[in-house]
Amino acid sequence: MEIKQNILDAVNEWLSPTFDTATQEELNKIMATSPKELEESFYKNLEFGTGGMRGIMGVGNNRINKYTLGKSTQGLSNYLKSVFPNQPIKAVIAFDCRHNSKLLAKVVADVFSANGIQVYLFSDLRPTPELSFALRHLGCQCGIVLTASHNPPEYNGYKVYWEDGGQIVPPEDEAIINAIEKLNYNEIKFDANEDLIQYIDEEIDQAFIKSTIENASFDTPAEAKDNLNIVFTSLHGTSIAVMPQTFEQAGYKNVNIVSEQAIPNGDFPTVKSPNPEEPEALTLALALADKKNADIVIGTDPDCDRLGIAVRNNEGKMTLLNGNQTMILMTAFLLEKWKKAGKINGKQFVGSTIVSTPMIMELASAYDVNFKVGLTGFKWIAKMIKDFPELEFIGGGEESFGYMVGDAVRDKDAVAATLLICEVAAQAKANGSTVYKELLKLYVEHGFYKEYLVSLTKKGMEGLQEINQMMIDLRENPLKEINGQRVIMVEDYQSSVAKNLLDGEESVMDMPKSNVLIYYTEDGSKICARPSGTEPKIKFYISVNTQLDAVENFNEVENILDEKIKNIIAAMQLN
Repeated sequence: MEIKQNILDAVNEWLSPTFDTATQEELNKIMATSPKELEESFYKNLEFGTGGMRGIMGVGNNRINKYTLGKSTQGLSNYLKSVFPNQPIKAVIAFDCRHNSKLLAKVVADVFSANGIQVYLFSDLRPTPELSFALRHLGCQCGIVLTASHNPPEYNGYKVYWEDGGQIVPPEDEAIINAIEKLNYNEIKFDANEDLIQYIDEEIDQAFIKSTIENASFDTPAEAKDNLNIVFTSLHGTSIAVMPQTFEQAGYKNVNIVSEQAIPNGDFPTVKSPNPEEPEALTLALALADKKNADIVIGTDPDCDRLGIAVRNNEGKMTLLNGNQTMILMTAFLLEKWKKAGKINGKQFVGSTIVSTPMIMELASAYDVNFKVGLTGFKWIAKMIKDFPELEFIGGGEESFGYMVGDAVRDKDAVAATLLICEVAAQAKANGSTVYKELLKLYVEHGFYKEYLVSLTKKGMEGLQEINQMMIDLRENPLKEINGQRVIMVEDYQSSVAKNLLDGEESVMDMPKSNVLIYYTEDGSKICARPSGTEPKIKFYISVNTQLDAVENFNEVENILDEKIKNIIAAMQLN
């Protein structure tokens, strides 16, 4: 195949003396054997998406390697020194279980230190939420975590956090990107100042665990904790570094850890994908739950910011909950606890995202608590805490299995969320109920909302073009009807315009621009289309709802909603 000139120019740069011998040898091997891989490795630069920079490890400017991360860190160093002039700058770095994470974390530390920045580097793998906590605990201006979350083993990534403990958002993100893009690879300072690199571990662990217990525990009696039978899996990831201690210190002793998945391993040998959103990832945990007659199963993803949960349904069978359901359960629990403590006075809020269940808004309204909604990605929920300092943050989450309790951690936090859902389960069991029954009660009280995600994978350069064309078609030829229901409103977050299709009236949305479209139909259904910022996918988020008059009618009404979702998928040809 013919290689484009811009790709050849990039390849020639990587064959220059700026790059080490090992890199050049690997590149020569790719040139000789795989023109397609060469094109995929160089046709564009890795970009910051909703979760930072994430990609396949390898040689090239479209790959994760010491040079792409070094360039990002050099640009970030330059920006930090311009924003915090004439003062000491501190950064903290964590990493997960992925191949090369520890090595790449040291590269990032080296570049920071070579630029005169004090670095706190975790001595071994740690959960992403602990990085967010450590950043504020240590008084740093910046934090980095090396992770690719639940992506396949060949991926790694680089997430940037700011001094508030949250991921970077406007205007910092664009300014940092501009600083990076101005650089040439030969400007990266790789020669470490080891005197500026300090290794951290147990002291931060204990402070993090103590903070977690303070934020996510709610006077559950010791007997109730002892009676809760828990199965937990770290899915070969970082939660194993702190979660067993957290359970123990919080008083949960009846914990069965899936031993086959307890050892960190970047190959994730026991699962097809280490993603707790996927039912298959919890297969071993569910088997252990049946063996031990457990009440609840909890699994965290490799960097421990998301969690998957399974509980026993009314027939006693383990049932997986989705991210919206766990978000609703935990938010309702928090709101009730705050209400009983007399802490709700109109100056509190809960947060979520535009693709998550509208039911959380109904919950907030029922408790007279403010509700804030942001773009997809947890950084927007963390930003709400900064944007509304006059309000207390109770909790919040998004559909993709992430939740945050309070503001000690400014990102989705599977450590605190794990402890919180155990509190929900233990107190429910002590009261003769179950997590599942508590969910059904919420549906009766606030409306039965059901969500479904269709995720279409489109890999490579051609896949990206296909995804772009799908979004263009949905914008330029908006659907007038979906499943026999008129579309009454279309929100386009790229143009910041919401259009009422019944009267043609348009309004401007006060939210950062994003490549997202949301359709609303006359029966209350909501369909959102959004390309993933971290994976080669386009996602369609479907939400339908109706009233549930009694718990006993749950199965019948659920079948109606399932049929409606099925028909929407067929009508939009998303099969």
